[in-house]
Amino acid sequence: MPFNTPNEATYDLLMNRRSVKAKDMVGPGPDKAAMEKILAAGMRVPDHGKLHPWRFLVLTEAEREKLGNLIAEGLVIEDERDPKVAEKMKGYASQGPVLVVAISRVDATSHIPVFEQELSAGAACQNMLVAATALGYASQWLTGWAAYSKTVSNGLGLKEGERIAGFLFFGGHDREPTERPRPEFEAHVEWGIPQV
Repeated sequence: MPFNTPNEATYDLLMNRRSVKAKDMVGPGPDKAAMEKILAAGMRVPDHGKLHPWRFLVLTEAEREKLGNLIAEGLVIEDERDPKVAEKMKGYASQGPVLVVAISRVDATSHIPVFEQELSAGAACQNMLVAATALGYASQWLTGWAAYSKTVSNGLGLKEGERIAGFLFFGGHDREPTERPRPEFEAHVEWGIPQV
């Protein structure tokens, strides 16, 4: 197939894609073959310097329980939360049928600015959400406290220069997603250089 083939349906998908709350997702989620397609789409993003500044952990059910335990442990150690409150957060990682932890991995020795490397990881996450929608699945990109926890990062084996870009949940949905308020176009777009 030739590259950059015009496709109006792709534009329609972008304009109508909607996140579905992970806690509202139903099974079955994407199988391994569908997840490989979603992950492959995540790797086809702008990447200045061809550094591939991202990687992805696809967690199984048992590994998601381990992540839930890490979140609860981190909340008690780092955030001094009540263990009973922390216990409730164990379920965070078990929402939705499939979980991918997207990891931004910055090469600080590269001449490519760190910001551009981080943007590439964000683009990878967005591509996966769009790909999931194109394949008929629901998706949601979450961060929250756990994305910045040292306990969680260490427990997931993150290395120097790596940080969690997001927890991406994938599954099915049994009801139509609702729209949310969108920004007004003219409030965020200027044509030309503004007068200073």
